[in-house]
Amino acid sequence: MAESKFKEHGLIPLVANTAPDGVLQVVMSCFQVKFPSGVEASLGNELTPRQVKDKPEVTWTADEKELYTLCMTDPDTPGGIANPGTKNTGWKHFLVVNIPGNKVGQGDVMADYVECGPLKDTGNHRYVFLLYKQPGKITPEGCPSSSLQIRGRRKFTVQAFAEKHSLGEPVAGNFFLAAYDDYVPEKQKKFYTVGNIFTYFTGGSVSK
Repeated sequence: MAESKFKEHGLIPLVANTAPDGVLQVVMSCFQVKFPSGVEASLGNELTPRQVKDKPEVTWTADEKELYTLCMTDPDTPGGIANPGTKNTGWKHFLVVNIPGNKVGQGDVMADYVECGPLKDTGNHRYVFLLYKQPGKITPEGCPSSSLQIRGRRKFTVQAFAEKHSLGEPVAGNFFLAAYDDYVPEKQKKFYTVGNIFTYFTGGSVSK
């Protein structure tokens, strides 16, 4: 099921060379991704930015002795699925490493959750959650990006991160689709501060 859905939506080899065996539950199940609004990611279902504006609860069946990395990425930023020529390789929405078992709150946050905000008239974007089992502890680099910072999020390629840290292929995953809605301007108003705009266009960083 997971393999066919990842391939159907063009995510293999875009975000991974092989499809994950497990399904991350972004709600509650084997690998769940559940949002406070009550919706969950379900292998390509369509959700709205307003429905997923708050950090989800992600659960999976884990080996409590192992460390895991959890990532959420949008490989379609900024142009959407239908405009591949405009892609800048990806956006890091959420990244937590050194998660003991499935205790996400005890992991090291490298980028706190930022809700999706697809641009108007770009259609659906694919928002992908991937779970990796780590071969050892990862040393986080630099300062973590808060939920209101762009720093370190642009031009993020999850495969490059996985390769750098010898993570191999994801052991579980899930994804949903989302397009612009009336929540996006609210998100942009709080997110695109002067400092963030400077960072976005220059690649520099502004101290907060």
